[in-house]
Amino acid sequence: MNRARRLALAAVSLLFACLLVVPAAHAAGRAECRAVPSKILGRSVPYCVLLPPSYDAQKALRYPVLYMLHGLGENSQALLNSGAWDLIQDLWDQKQLGEFIIATPDGDRTFYINSRDGRVRYEDFFIREFVPFIESHYRIRAGRRYRGISGVSMGGYGALHLAFRYPDLFGSVSAHSAALIATLPHTRAATPGEASILARMLGSAFGNPFDPAFWNRNSPFTLVRNGLRPVGLRIYFDCGTEDDYGFNKGAQAFHELLVSRGIPHEFHLYPGGHDWSYFAQHFAASLEFQSNAFGVTPPAK
Repeated sequence: MNRARRLALAAVSLLFACLLVVPAAHAAGRAECRAVPSKILGRSVPYCVLLPPSYDAQKALRYPVLYMLHGLGENSQALLNSGAWDLIQDLWDQKQLGEFIIATPDGDRTFYINSRDGRVRYEDFFIREFVPFIESHYRIRAGRRYRGISGVSMGGYGALHLAFRYPDLFGSVSAHSAALIATLPHTRAATPGEASILARMLGSAFGNPFDPAFWNRNSPFTLVRNGLRPVGLRIYFDCGTEDDYGFNKGAQAFHELLVSRGIPHEFHLYPGGHDWSYFAQHFAASLEFQSNAFGVTPPAK
């Protein structure tokens, strides 16, 4: 046997030996990113779905769904790009989280509402097209209890807005560092300088120039004050005490409003700013909250 062949056989033997001592890989979920056509928006909207470990093997099972809304400047792949998907996989792998589907649509800078000028009807798209599309293309359990919504920053605002606007549609809502502002800096019409600052912070969905009255009409505060009591809606939200935009003050005020209305909820202020580091520290808590709201338990260890 020549030297080259002996070396090749030795390499194969070594590889085989290594394979024998490597632990078997744990079952993993998978992500797929596609696009949904929208007549309302006049374009296709990218989205990703994160499917739990048993989804492909257990063809008869149906799953709860969590609609996860990204923040300003992010997109439908935010969970994949930030490392949050790895955290979700770890929670499934460690049997700390029940199995459910997570759907993440691209929200651009819309705040997940219909824009002030009426040109971008994102809220209509989300409710009338996106939710029905996801629930007809993936194995989703029927019923409000098995449909949750969550988000961070702009997405936290969107999650609270949509949950309180459509309490008959969603059974649970969670938010991290939601863009909550109890009282705008000025109740009168904003000056050009103030409008510019608000537009940079909040995007253009609320008018250009910024329209305080339109902001107030869409605010979760207004929806709670003027809407029907959200019977049975499970609510969780948190914010950093050093939030860069002062959203911690809005979160505290929202908590106080819910308390005044006798609406059960879970609320936390934790040390931290308005960044992915803060979000990553507390993301698992809202996932476990949603898992409990769905009534799904982790598989046995």
